[in-house]
Amino acid sequence: MHVLPTHDALRQILPSVIFELADRFVRAGHELSLVGGPVRDLYLGRVSPDLDFTTSARPEDTLKIIAGWADNTWDVGREFGTIAFKKGTYTLEVTTYRADAYDKDSRKPVVAFGDNLHDDLFRRDFTMNAMALRLPELELVDPFDGVSSLTDQQIRTPGSPDISFSDDPLRMMRAARFASQLKIEVSPEVRQAMSEMTDRIEIISAERVRDELVKLINGADPRAGIDLLVDTGLADRVLPEVSALRLEIDEHHRHKDVYQHSLTVLEQAMELETDAEGAVPGPDFVLRFAALMHDVGKPATRKFEPSGAVSFRHHDMVGSKLVKARMRALRFDKDTTKAVARLVELHMRFYGYGDAGWTDSAVRRYVTDAGSLLERLHRLTRSDVTTRNRRKAERLAFAYDDLEARIAAIAEQEELDSIRPDLDGEQIMAILGIRPGPVVGRAYKFMLNLRLDEGVLGEETAGERLRQWWALQPESQAGVTE
Repeated sequence: MHVLPTHDALRQILPSVIFELADRFVRAGHELSLVGGPVRDLYLGRVSPDLDFTTSARPEDTLKIIAGWADNTWDVGREFGTIAFKKGTYTLEVTTYRADAYDKDSRKPVVAFGDNLHDDLFRRDFTMNAMALRLPELELVDPFDGVSSLTDQQIRTPGSPDISFSDDPLRMMRAARFASQLKIEVSPEVRQAMSEMTDRIEIISAERVRDELVKLINGADPRAGIDLLVDTGLADRVLPEVSALRLEIDEHHRHKDVYQHSLTVLEQAMELETDAEGAVPGPDFVLRFAALMHDVGKPATRKFEPSGAVSFRHHDMVGSKLVKARMRALRFDKDTTKAVARLVELHMRFYGYGDAGWTDSAVRRYVTDAGSLLERLHRLTRSDVTTRNRRKAERLAFAYDDLEARIAAIAEQEELDSIRPDLDGEQIMAILGIRPGPVVGRAYKFMLNLRLDEGVLGEETAGERLRQWWALQPESQAGVTE
C-alpha cells in the first residue's frame, strides 16, 4: 500500500528550500504547489532529486519573486512558462499553470497558460504524475486518483488515453519508460491506445524519442519496457531491429528465440554492472544497449543449411552496421554510437578460444581491438551465454576465466592497456632517413603489428626488423625519402 508520509514527516523529509520558496510566492499573492514526479516519489518512499513546481504566477512574476534569492536563473523555457534556477545545491523549476492546446501535425504544443491547478493536472501525462502538494500547507491534490494507480501498479492517463496520446505522442514512449523505471504495468486501455496510435510517434523528434529510450534502457526493468514497445508495435516505428528479432521458429525448433535471448542477455549484463567505484558502474547504457542489440544482424543473415542447422554467418558485422544506422537515426552522439556498434562487432570474437586456443599475439589483439571497451566486452561476452546446457555454460565460463587471467598476466608484464611500438614516429624517420608522410604511417603500423605479435623487442632489435621491412618496400628500392 502506498501511503503519503504525515504532515510532520513531510516537513522533515522535504528540503527546506521548498518552504522558503513557497513563502515568497504566498507573500506575493500567488499559489505554488510541488507537482508531478516529486509527489509520486513520496508515495514510493523516496525523495526525488527533481524539484518541480506549478504556480498561478506568470513567468515574469516568478522572476521577480526569486530575484535576489535564487543563485542563478535560466529562462530558456520561458516561452513554455518555465523558469529554472539554482538555490544552494538544488535546481528548481517553476512552471505557470498550463492548459496546452496541440496541433495534431505539430511536434510542439501551442502554449496556453491556465488559471487553476485542476486544469494543469489534467494536461499531465499519467495520473500518478497528476498529483500535487499545495504549499506551504502540504495539502494533497489528487483529482484523478493517482494514488490508486500507484496502489494498483498500473499506468493510467487523467483523461482518455487516445486523446492524451494524440495530443502528445511521446507519452507512449514515457509509458514504456515508466514501466521500466517503476516496474509497473500499463492499464489495458493505455496498452490498446498505444497499439492503435503507433503512427503518431512519427511527428515526434528523434532526439525526444532517444531520450526516453535511454531512460527506459537504464531503468530497473528494461525488459518490461521493451516488451511493451514490441507488443504494441511502437518498436516497429522507433526500434524495428528489435522487433525483427522475433524470428519465426521453424517447426523443428532448430534455433533459439533470438528476441527472448536478447532480453535475457540484457538482464544478465545488468547483473554484471558494478558500483560507482567499479569498472562498469551501473546503469551503463552502452553495455545495456549493446546487449539488447548484439544479435540484430541475425534476421538478415539467417540461413537454413542442408544439414538442417541454422546459421547466422557474419551477423556480428551486419549487426554493427545496423546499430550505427539506427543510433544515427535517433541522433545519438558519435562516441556512444561508436562504442555500442564496436561491442556488437566484437561480441563473437571470443568464441572458439576454448577449443582452438589463442597465442599471446591473439590475446593482445583482443585487448587492443576492444580498447577502452574491454571491461564492457568482458561483461557482454559472459552475458551472451544463455544456454540451458549446464556443461556447455560451465565450459564457456571456464574458458573466459582463462582468457581474463591471461589478459591480466600479459598486462602485468607489458602494461597492455597502453601498447605502443618499440619505435615512435621520430625514431622511424631517423632510422629510415625519410621525412613525414604516408610511408611513416605504414612503418608505424608495421611496428605496432610486430609489437602485438611478438611483444617487447627493444629498440635495437626493433630497428633491425624495421630496416628489413624497409628493404622490401618499393619506396626503398626507388630511393624515395619523401
